[in-house]
Amino acid sequence: PAAMIKRKGINLTELDKKQKRLAYDLLESGLSETGNEKVRNIIDLERVLLELTGSEIRVPELYSIMIFGEPSVESTWAWRFEGHHVSLNFTIVDGTMTATSPRFLGSNPATVTDGDRKGLRALGVEEDLARQLFKSLDSKQREVAHFQSIAYGEIVTNRATEVGPLSHVGLRANRMTKDQQQQLKSLIETYASTMPRTLAEQRMTALREAGMDKIRFGWAGQTEPGEPHYYRIQGPTFLIEYDNVQNNANHVHTIWRDFDGDFGRDLLKEHYLNHPH
Repeated sequence: PAAMIKRKGINLTELDKKQKRLAYDLLESGLSETGNEKVRNIIDLERVLLELTGSEIRVPELYSIMIFGEPSVESTWAWRFEGHHVSLNFTIVDGTMTATSPRFLGSNPATVTDGDRKGLRALGVEEDLARQLFKSLDSKQREVAHFQSIAYGEIVTNRATEVGPLSHVGLRANRMTKDQQQQLKSLIETYASTMPRTLAEQRMTALREAGMDKIRFGWAGQTEPGEPHYYRIQGPTFLIEYDNVQNNANHVHTIWRDFDGDFGRDLLKEHYLNHPH
């Protein structure tokens, strides 16, 4: 929660009505219709938690926007939108936007059990499609895919500024049936589809060029709804992590990281290493 960890930038709570509308317009420009709905639902969960718990750390709309550089169609600049369970990063080059990673979305509760949003599952598709894929595996495939009996308590990459491939666990796509490969593709597209269509298509094209058959799907923890579980999808160029362990397995964290071009790259350090002063 942003009330516990202060973010840089200007908070939505500090903006007047017109400015807040523009801020949400900016956010919407970096998301698909589906992605915008997910993020707005996640933001509204802070209000839900405030009503359910009364905790002072729950402050609705305590989300911040930070701008890097001078916004212009002729320059390179970037912006970030973040707060509890949302971190989205974008870079604009010559007027063209690219969605950069990490892209973090979470949901607490994963399933709202009371109040006016009862039944809401902001990231329900991410759980359901993965479980359907896992359940479709035969016994030999499951032995490979189910790499750990206890789920991690958090996404493994956590807040690392740079990430590389994690251990190569899980079932490789070329060991799946065509139907299972399609299910895996649909699951990955669910994550990519939060972006505008053009960016999502670019992301999926990059995955295909790197080799869809090289992507692995791994599951850790229990296998039934309501039980602690974790999964990862890892290819040559990217990593998706999902965990649902906290709050009696009703608290989801998800993230997409790229191994090359992730926002944690220290470009200045690389410059000094390649061009000693």
